[in-house]
Amino acid sequence: MGEDKVLVEIEREIVGGDFQSAGDVSSELKKVLQQVGFPPSFNRRIVIAAYEAEMNVVIHAYRGVFTTQIYEDQVHIEVDDQGPGIPDLELAFQEGYSTAPPHIREMGFGAGYGLSNMKKCSDRLEIDTRVGEGTKVIMDFFLNSEE
Repeated sequence: MGEDKVLVEIEREIVGGDFQSAGDVSSELKKVLQQVGFPPSFNRRIVIAAYEAEMNVVIHAYRGVFTTQIYEDQVHIEVDDQGPGIPDLELAFQEGYSTAPPHIREMGFGAGYGLSNMKKCSDRLEIDTRVGEGTKVIMDFFLNSEE
């Protein structure tokens, strides 16, 4: 990122358990990405990963902060939550593995594809998690990786 100028910066609070507002942050991000003029396929990857990260906070954490910096040729997202953390990160990356409680699954969430979708969609994914404290997800998306 170095000397690149930030075109747009977004910072939003996410409240755990607030399914009414779930998806609002990623919807807002989608509109901003379209206004910036990135290709639809690039935007799609970013919005899918952002939505998964946002939903993980809503489903699993007490609260979180979603921050995005949009540059001319890349997008950087950080989602930092206060929550239970992820006890077994390797297991959590397995498609279909979920710790979401039954009432969340009954609402159609928590199918266990969040982290694997974030990994598939991002060009760089870093997760720092501490059990009993929370999780920080850092994702980068590079426009030049679209070719």
